Amino acid sequence: MTDTLKKYLTTDHSTRIQLLRLSQAWQDGLAHQKLPAAVTRLLGELSAACVLLAGNIKFDGSVVLQIQGSGPVSLMVAECTGALELRATAHLRDAAAAPPEDAGLQALVNPDGKGRFTVMLDPSRRGEGTSLYQGIVPLEGDSVAHALEYYMKHSEQLDTRLWLAANDRFCTGLLLQRMPSSQHGGGQSAEQHTDDEDRTWEHCTTLADTVASPELLDLTTDALMHRLFWQDDLVSFAPQAVHWHCACSRERVANMLRTLGQTEIDSILAEQGHVHIGCDFCGKPYEFDAVDCAALFAEGTQPVQAPGSGLLH
Repeated sequence: MTDTLKKYLTTDHSTRIQLLRLSQAWQDGLAHQKLPAAVTRLLGELSAACVLLAGNIKFDGSVVLQIQGSGPVSLMVAECTGALELRATAHLRDAAAAPPEDAGLQALVNPDGKGRFTVMLDPSRRGEGTSLYQGIVPLEGDSVAHALEYYMKHSEQLDTRLWLAANDRFCTGLLLQRMPSSQHGGGQSAEQHTDDEDRTWEHCTTLADTVASPELLDLTTDALMHRLFWQDDLVSFAPQAVHWHCACSRERVANMLRTLGQTEIDSILAEQGHVHIGCDFCGKPYEFDAVDCAALFAEGTQPVQAPGSGLLH
């Protein structure tokens, strides 16, 4: 079963385990984005990490992961809502040559060492006590997993490990996260309880460290869980479906074209014969011919109101 997020908890409730495997949703996301293989891989890893984090947070909004630097890839962004609706994009510098397939994060994004990794929690409705949360750290490590682990350690102070892999067919990830220590019970001392949780964490991370990228890409989530944790009793939760969803639409594009004005649109039509626009985020193309454009400015035509921001993203 693909396009699902699966969650587990150790029986002492000290370690969270999550597995993600996307196929159709990931291919939907790449449909209009023509990216080099190395960029596809890193964007897929960022997307997997974003879904894994969004699956942990219960709030009405989105988790946004952003990597920015001075390399051939100037920007990578992944966004996932609480409903596990994902979108992601990468922007390449115009003069950048196709990077080697095995190029790492630092070579692609951060050659001067000044890159930044940003994590945002963006509520659907700001105001009345809700606002955008933003955490920014230096871009450390040569993989998305290392960069996010660095962020979690220094900003959230939560022990978190990630194993991520992606290509043009699959986008996958495994997350282990140590839960905040619960009150000790069953006659245990606080020290004994902590020792037990330490052993659980070490056990889980030792097993997960045996995973290689080809296994993440080739094995189903069930097969991978069995391979790693077949000896462990785990608390399992219902799998959650993940979908690709970008907020762009023909109606949004129409509204944007109206703001340009009829004179500007007529000029484009005279030069090109049609108006062609691609979504800045997912790359989906929208085309308006002369008849479509005339309808935009027909008497009585009202702008279509779309939810969310007015940007094509």
